[in-house]
Amino acid sequence: MLKHVISNIYNRTSAGRIILLVFLVGLLIRCISPDLKLFHHDEAIHAWYTYNLITTGSYLYDPVYHGPLLYYLTGAAFFLFGASDVVARLLPAIFGAAIIPLFWVLHQNGWIKKDQAIFASLFFALSPSMVYFSRFLRHDIFQLFFTVCLLVCLLLYLDKGKWQYAACAAASAACGLCLKEDMPATLLIFASFFVLMLMTGRIRLPKRWLRDLVVGLLVMAGIGTLCYTTFLSHPEMILLAPGKAISHWMGVQGECRICGAPWYYLLLLVVYELPILILAVLGFWHWGIRQAGFSELKSETSRHLQKIKKSHGADHQTNDNKSAFLLTFAIYWALLSLLFYAYVGEKVPWLLIHQLFPLILLASYDLSGKKIILGLLGCAFLLVMTLHVCYTPADINEPIVQTQNSEDLKHVMDLISVSNMSVVTTDAYWPLPWYFRGEGWNKITLLAQKPAPAMILQKDPDLVIMLSTNSYDSGSLPGYQKQVVAYNYSFSLPLVEKDFPAWYFMRDGTKLSTYLDVFSKNRSFSSSF
Repeated sequence: MLKHVISNIYNRTSAGRIILLVFLVGLLIRCISPDLKLFHHDEAIHAWYTYNLITTGSYLYDPVYHGPLLYYLTGAAFFLFGASDVVARLLPAIFGAAIIPLFWVLHQNGWIKKDQAIFASLFFALSPSMVYFSRFLRHDIFQLFFTVCLLVCLLLYLDKGKWQYAACAAASAACGLCLKEDMPATLLIFASFFVLMLMTGRIRLPKRWLRDLVVGLLVMAGIGTLCYTTFLSHPEMILLAPGKAISHWMGVQGECRICGAPWYYLLLLVVYELPILILAVLGFWHWGIRQAGFSELKSETSRHLQKIKKSHGADHQTNDNKSAFLLTFAIYWALLSLLFYAYVGEKVPWLLIHQLFPLILLASYDLSGKKIILGLLGCAFLLVMTLHVCYTPADINEPIVQTQNSEDLKHVMDLISVSNMSVVTTDAYWPLPWYFRGEGWNKITLLAQKPAPAMILQKDPDLVIMLSTNSYDSGSLPGYQKQVVAYNYSFSLPLVEKDFPAWYFMRDGTKLSTYLDVFSKNRSFSSSF
């Protein structure tokens, strides 16, 4: 009886209303206590550069810190609402949640069915990786938003043939290019697929596609020029920016600063997104093998677009053809993304979200009947994992944190705040410039690593902060008390691989940590140390 009632309610409720509810839940999960944890090293740099931009008006593109659009968007938020952890992290939360309604747009235009739209939005709303990096001031969630906008606009353009969709697709691509240096790889995946579809006659372009292409290129050039030249204040960057981006990318590949095995992202998928990974494989098999999607692909995609009308655009296509086309693209996108990021030498957890999105499209395919239970169990798994990685207020032993600043630093910063002067003798001082921005930085003096104790004593600071690996013993600074404090921490696979199943379920074990030696004069530390 209860099952019948629930089924009735579900069938009579539009996808739009359900996805709206999912959007609100997804937004809430992303926005609750955004400042619960300290800024990551990269977040602090991004926030500080943005603060510097709005206070001095100075900014010049540097590929080490990626594209300029993040700083303009965050700068606008700082200008309107003030510079703080909360404001800095609410912006990525909003952009991350804003992807959810795009599943409804795909459904409304016949590219995905109701069940797929709802489960795709649920998986995205609850995914640990998607939520974690929507509460994280990095370029990637913004980049993913514009990537999905690009996909939606391209599909609408092929379906309706209106130049406005081509312009929106171009704007989305340009914004993505103004965020991260790996966006060209995504554009290459998109372009190669659509060119392949054109060459095989499975899609046809609208009649005025050449005009629309010119409009799109002008839009891209305009957005790119304004962003990379800092709104024309550095016109030389029109020529310099592409070379800087390419040389930095090649340098990073050569350095292999944060190396990892090719299967690094598969490990993250197993740890955090296991239901999505399993359901994506099932969706791949169900559509491609059981429903003979691969064998019928040629005939289905050749009927994807009918002949262009002489008067206006392309004819509408059947939903089944559209669904087959989008699933084909999702498989193509997922496989090439997994291969590309497996090849890229620098392995960092936030790059997973670019590989995860097409897997969500596959995982949500045909979750009807008894398979709904699998989908709901998957959602429960994702929610529990999300609550753990996003809302545990202490340091956590998780690969998703990469190298995260320890919560112990909050106590150190409290000491700095009540001190007249603090000396820092290490170049590993982030996130301090962000948290003591402006006049607060006057309390901090930077010295060369491990200066002579006499130099420290001459300055007579209240606090001395050094890396434990390059520090003094307890008696070198008379009158100072020494305490060892966790600076940052990271996940180390070798420390847990001997008993990986136990770690997977209990999440305990030893973290790989970097420590600070903090010398305080006439001041005690919290007993929590």
